[in-house]
Amino acid sequence: MDIEKIKEILPHRYPFLFLDKILNLEENKIIALKQITYNEWFFIGHFPDFPIMPGVLMVEAMAQASGVLIYKNLVIKEKDSVPLFLGIEKIKFRKTVKPGDTLIIEAELKNKISNIFKIIGKIKVNDQIVCEGELILGFEKREKILQN
Repeated sequence: MDIEKIKEILPHRYPFLFLDKILNLEENKIIALKQITYNEWFFIGHFPDFPIMPGVLMVEAMAQASGVLIYKNLVIKEKDSVPLFLGIEKIKFRKTVKPGDTLIIEAELKNKISNIFKIIGKIKVNDQIVCEGELILGFEKREKILQN
């Protein structure tokens, strides 16, 4: 799945879309890719002399991959539903991510209760885990979000 297909599912756009491609999509698992370049907007301030990707943006990339997984495979098909990040647990950052790294983002469904999904996520660079943890996601109707 290329970036145009991803944009049909996720509401995120540049500079906050952290998926370039979906490499594999199964019923309960997804593998996505994000190429990190020196031109990423966050390197301007994080950090100019030692550019590393902020950990929260790695978690966001896992959440976006999880949103695609849920939308495509777990019967969330409504066009007016927005994926929402509800929580994170047990997040660990193992290594830094630098310009030139290719993130391989994996997300797998752990369990589902009603419209809430718990996902096990991890990101690898060169087959080494750089970030891992559990994410909690849900979907909400756009009009309900706008009412709040």
